[in-house]
Amino acid sequence: FLTIFFYRGRKDGKMKPYEENEKQARQRFLAELEFVQALANPRYLHYLAQERYFQKEAFIAYLEYLLYWTRPEYSKYILYPHCLRFLELLQDSAFRDSLLNKDVVEYIFRQQLYHWKFPKS
Repeated sequence: FLTIFFYRGRKDGKMKPYEENEKQARQRFLAELEFVQALANPRYLHYLAQERYFQKEAFIAYLEYLLYWTRPEYSKYILYPHCLRFLELLQDSAFRDSLLNKDVVEYIFRQQLYHWKFPKS
């Protein structure tokens, strides 16, 4: 990990750069990796929708920022590749809104289960 410049929000809503050392960069990498992989769980996505995270501009911006995980140099660390597809789908407000519907979430969950249970060989 290299020392990089990263941006932190201020109380006034503006962003300011700060220098991140190797330990901080590693901690951020691991925290973001864990969060992105949690997106593979449709029931967690339902929870986020219920708690209105998808209505917060800052959270939507964070999801957009996390798209860097779809690049090969980062996606190689992902254990649950469904999370990358969900991350892409979460860029769409209609998909985010649909996650409030428990039936939709359970349908997604079942489809995911079938995919794992009956893989195409």
